[in-house]
Amino acid sequence: MISEDALGQPPVIARLEDFDRQSGSRLERLLFNNRVTVVALCLLASLFLGWQATHLRLNASFEKMIPTGHPYIANYLAHRSELGGLGNSVRIAVEAADGTIFDKRYMETLRAINDAVFLLPGVDRPFLKSLWTPATRWTAVTEQGIDGGTVIPDGFDGSPASLEALRANVERSGEIGQLVAANVRSSVIFVPLLDIEPETGKPFDYRKFSQSLDALKTKYEPMGVKLHVTGFARIVGDLIAGLEQVLLFFVAAVVIAFLVVLAYTRCVRSTLLVMCCSLVAVMWQLGLLSLLGYELDPYSVLVPFLVFAIGMSHGAQKMNGIMQDIGRGTHRVVAARYTFRRLFVAGLTALLCDAVGFAVLIIIDIKVIQDLAMIASIGVGVLIFTNLILLPILLSYVGVSATAASRSLREEADMQEDGQESGTKHWAWRFLDLFTQRRYAAMAIVVAALLAAGGYRVSLDLKVGDLDPGAPELQPDSAYNRDSAFMVANYAASSDILVVMVKTPNDQCTAYRTLSRVDELAWRLRQLPGVEATNSMATLAKLAGVGFNEGNFKWFELIPNEGALGVAQTIAPRESFNKMCSLLTLYVYLQDHKADTLARVVATVEEYSARNGDPNVRFLLAAGNAGIEAATNIVVGKAMHEMLVWVYGAVILLCFVTFRSWRAVATAVIPLVLTSILCEALMVVLGMGVKVATLPVIALGVGIGVDYALYVLSIVLSHLRAGESLSVAYYRSLLFTGRVVMLTGLTLAVAVATWYWSPIKFQADMGILLAFMFLWNMLGALILLPALACFLLPRPKPAADAVRAAKVVV
Repeated sequence: MISEDALGQPPVIARLEDFDRQSGSRLERLLFNNRVTVVALCLLASLFLGWQATHLRLNASFEKMIPTGHPYIANYLAHRSELGGLGNSVRIAVEAADGTIFDKRYMETLRAINDAVFLLPGVDRPFLKSLWTPATRWTAVTEQGIDGGTVIPDGFDGSPASLEALRANVERSGEIGQLVAANVRSSVIFVPLLDIEPETGKPFDYRKFSQSLDALKTKYEPMGVKLHVTGFARIVGDLIAGLEQVLLFFVAAVVIAFLVVLAYTRCVRSTLLVMCCSLVAVMWQLGLLSLLGYELDPYSVLVPFLVFAIGMSHGAQKMNGIMQDIGRGTHRVVAARYTFRRLFVAGLTALLCDAVGFAVLIIIDIKVIQDLAMIASIGVGVLIFTNLILLPILLSYVGVSATAASRSLREEADMQEDGQESGTKHWAWRFLDLFTQRRYAAMAIVVAALLAAGGYRVSLDLKVGDLDPGAPELQPDSAYNRDSAFMVANYAASSDILVVMVKTPNDQCTAYRTLSRVDELAWRLRQLPGVEATNSMATLAKLAGVGFNEGNFKWFELIPNEGALGVAQTIAPRESFNKMCSLLTLYVYLQDHKADTLARVVATVEEYSARNGDPNVRFLLAAGNAGIEAATNIVVGKAMHEMLVWVYGAVILLCFVTFRSWRAVATAVIPLVLTSILCEALMVVLGMGVKVATLPVIALGVGIGVDYALYVLSIVLSHLRAGESLSVAYYRSLLFTGRVVMLTGLTLAVAVATWYWSPIKFQADMGILLAFMFLWNMLGALILLPALACFLLPRPKPAADAVRAAKVVV
């Protein structure tokens, strides 16, 4: 039996009676001397929080998805009551299966769908618009002057005469390309939504609304029409509907992790225990979320898997340590306490780094990301109890199988020969050991530097925002993106709308000074790539001028006559200006909502406003779905690098508190920096933009990745301080924690890589990025870390040989 020596190997104690129960830290004594109490308390917590988890709701909120503190959004929210339908809305295109919309059966079906949608909970009914709503009107120049009325003619009965009147009204309404398709085979019902349902006072239920839309499809599509739905609410509904398949991927990941760890340990009970403790952490997390009033949304629903993944990583380390001590002949309770002593600080530091990696996301002024940060931080905090405390205590009861324990030490035993480090190493360990030699270490550092330089160059092309049309959160061939493509192909007025608000004194929204500036800005915007059309009170005033002059388009100009311009108010739709005529809107219809398109439009408006705005005519950004997305892109772009500064600052601080050495901190952190750079480069190569769905992954990679480095480095440092060479210290680390780092890195990478086949695109993107980060952080801990240690960490002192010679062999 070997007593605790320079190798840091604790004494082998086969009988529990021979162990000093009062040894170890105060925390260790408190926990392990009261094991029954700890287990009982955890059991009660599991029962209570498991019951609470059943009450957790899955929903989403439009306001949570937008940066409410940004000036653009503040402008929108300040005038929200005057801008009905310019925030959260859906468009339902009702397509005629045969013929055109000028058909009695089609119009009756459209009216039925319009009435059904009007009554749905959460619909902002005064601003709902379709061919059947009174707000949809036509205007025409006649011999008697300007005439007009509702598009649906009075007494409409579906007869040939009334259908011809309808056709004429539609052609005169200016709605072709907006509410009516250019080929007149479909028409749109525009449905603005409220965040709070007036009937119940509860938040808008996206799942229920999406199910109602599906019910409408089921009911009315057999009647000769086809419904195409686009908008934020539909995206969220499809994401929620796809969560059943997401859960299947979660289950698959759990099974993969269990089977791989089992293949490594060959011990069913300990592997089950590690998996169960990780799942208990997830259950506690969900229960606490319900208790604290949180909801899961489609963007945070993947966080529980990350908590499970982190738990498996830490749990496997604890299990491996206990298995090795039991293999040496140590009693299972003593082995659990030994492992707790050696790995608790490293595990706690790693989990705190994980928590910080999540928590810094709170600085981003987007509620859905802030909620994700809190949800993830709660989960990581729970892991401190379930995987650093509960798991070792449970393993002290059940232990591990004798076969598994002996296998865990077989390789270490093979390399022991008369107490010397002269045995034969596994080929993988021999390869990794090369990086403790200066020649190969220098080569590894040079390769890493080249990768960092190349990756940084590529990452400069990283865009903020969406890079694809439609809904990038869903797969390109999803039903939603097919509906979006239908809208783009059939309607000139894109569903991607940016609205510039123009603020004036009361009754000045049709003043010549105001409209001339709006008209000039609209002209400039129409010259930009990606802008299809614009519409504003200035355009309506020009049309009024034409109408009052016998339809002659030579008069399609703004006349510097306040009375003539004021007539535009009589023909303008209600969304064009407010009741006090102190706010008018400039609609900018875009081809898409790609990052470059939004950036060009925003820059043009900002520049024009700076040069031409004054206290009486102020141009305010932004409303409309594209305007809100432009503000979101600005916030995300600013937060991306600020977030990394905070993450790395906190990780460096925690590592320094743990190791008390700047050299050790640099050794642990530099591989993480390389992974962050390469991750951004990978996003460029794969055509991903930085947005609400992908931004958290960049921060998470730092927090999760430091786990590997901390477990390897803590053992290396302990052996270096004991006088061992870097080669021996690193080999000891590989046997104790390094092989588990390799195991969990590969396992978790494979598990999340299966997300590539998810029907939800952003989950597939997250799976690719997380798999990449798991692998590169693992490689960084196993290759780059020893290479850096070769140059940064101090070599053993000459007196170390004397210390090693003083080993006591019992």
